[in-house]
Amino acid sequence: MGKTKWYRRPWVAPFAFVVVAFVAFSLPPYLTLDPADSRVPQPGDYAWYFPALVAHVIFGSVAILTCVLQVWPWFRQRYPVAHRRIGRVYVLGGVLPGGVLALAIGSVSPFGPLNATGTVLMGTLWLAFTVVGFRMARQRRFVDHRRWMIRSFALTASIMSNRIWGAVATITLSPQLDTTFGGSQVALTQAIAGFAAWFGWVLPLLAAEWWLERGDARKRRPRTTSAERQPVGV
Repeated sequence: MGKTKWYRRPWVAPFAFVVVAFVAFSLPPYLTLDPADSRVPQPGDYAWYFPALVAHVIFGSVAILTCVLQVWPWFRQRYPVAHRRIGRVYVLGGVLPGGVLALAIGSVSPFGPLNATGTVLMGTLWLAFTVVGFRMARQRRFVDHRRWMIRSFALTASIMSNRIWGAVATITLSPQLDTTFGGSQVALTQAIAGFAAWFGWVLPLLAAEWWLERGDARKRRPRTTSAERQPVGV
């Protein structure tokens, strides 16, 4: 079977555009190193929080930018050495430090316990999937490596889904400020953040699992030979 042509994956260019646009919007405020530019409020008296948040955003940006090339089939097939090297950057310079920092900042989230729990669990799975996938590659178990890295990729890209669900939750829940939330803006903000934190990564991960199972089912489907396709009596 020949290698997949680069133009046979029309989703790659739109995905790359969305990722670059997202990073271009999300990263610059943290490069000023000014807490006043942060889009996340400072929780309590944790002096380490803002530097950890800045580092998390930088490492997360490395992860999401490098994963664009890693999930592009044509690039993997055409440049296997580059794929391996960029993969190391994705793991060692993106997910591992970004995931550890996600656990730290998530544990003291200013958006309430629901958001904190979702963020810490997501960070734990992000680290676990990536480490297992990296080990599978080191052991040359490339089929397993691909499966675990698809899960890792789903969680890496989920940060963009998080923003979408945050907007959906804001539109849906804001009219209930004076009823469901008793006029408490804090309760409303925590509900929106918690909704986005969970839906943001759970749904992409479920989609990745569905895609993997769908591929497995296709492989298990018995192949029909040319003789079997001939009409009876021919």
